[in-house]
Amino acid sequence: MVLLLVGGLLVLGWRVGVAGRVARANESPVVTTAVVGDVIVGAAAAAEPVAAINAPVLVDIALAPAAIPQTFVGHKPEHSFTIYRVERGDTPNGIADKFGIQATTLLGGNPLLSEESNLLQTGVDLVILPIDGVLHDVQPGDTLESISEKYGIPVETIVGYAPNNLEFPYRLYPETQILVPGAVRDVFVWTPPSLESVRGRSTGSGVTPLIVGTGTFIYPVNSRNFTQYFWYGHPGIDIALGEGTSVVASDTGTVTFAGWNIYGYGNLIVINHGNGYETFYAHLSGISVVPGQIVYQGNVIGATGNTGNSSGPHIHFEVRINGAQDNPCWYVGGC
Repeated sequence: MVLLLVGGLLVLGWRVGVAGRVARANESPVVTTAVVGDVIVGAAAAAEPVAAINAPVLVDIALAPAAIPQTFVGHKPEHSFTIYRVERGDTPNGIADKFGIQATTLLGGNPLLSEESNLLQTGVDLVILPIDGVLHDVQPGDTLESISEKYGIPVETIVGYAPNNLEFPYRLYPETQILVPGAVRDVFVWTPPSLESVRGRSTGSGVTPLIVGTGTFIYPVNSRNFTQYFWYGHPGIDIALGEGTSVVASDTGTVTFAGWNIYGYGNLIVINHGNGYETFYAHLSGISVVPGQIVYQGNVIGATGNTGNSSGPHIHFEVRINGAQDNPCWYVGGC
């Protein structure tokens, strides 16, 4: 009887083991029970982790659509200018009137007009802007804000000029040009040494000039072959004549500068006349005076030349009153 019971238990254990392996193979926990007499015999298969199944994942993007990244390609400026060839007898004001613009706009499209004397001569080609303003050469690092600040023109005005092709995010491209409507190009004005600097510092409130001019002025040369007149972009008159021609003092005064000027004048002489007036004689080939020297009206002070920013032998003559540039023609009897 005992042997029979033992044999039954062995058979039952074998069947339970087989059932457990099948249950584990099916990845589902199984509990098997058997009753032998009054004894309940059971075996439970250990629970195993359920493997993940490939189920679709739903993502709601109705309120947050994915961005579509792309490269921004801006448009470069597309300008259309008129090219005008200077004719004999042309003046800055006359040319400007022909095209309905201000004379300052000639400088806005042709910056070299204020730097190179004789540029406004017969046969020279000028860029004529369609509206008053300045044609700005875009440099690396330029922004609309920096250009606006430089010329004192609102950003909206620059963006609003259609040929500039400016659209958000308003990128600028070096080596292109932006037209700044209504702007005026600044002209650099060099300030010569004072009387005080050439005579030594005084103990009073100012310097009493050693000599005061007559208050009248004569032409510094005999020629009247004018190649450029006074205007905003050119603060003097140019008179063409052969190199080496004598230049005389327009009025009596004290020489405050005599030498090479790095700002385009070349060899330059400046005379302070002791009454608020100063005269400039530029592009000389020779200088016959020194700073601090007194000269009288009509004295030879140098010779005409082609030095500095010059495109041919001539003299550049300026008159200043209390530091302000004025038209020399008003002082020498007309041009």
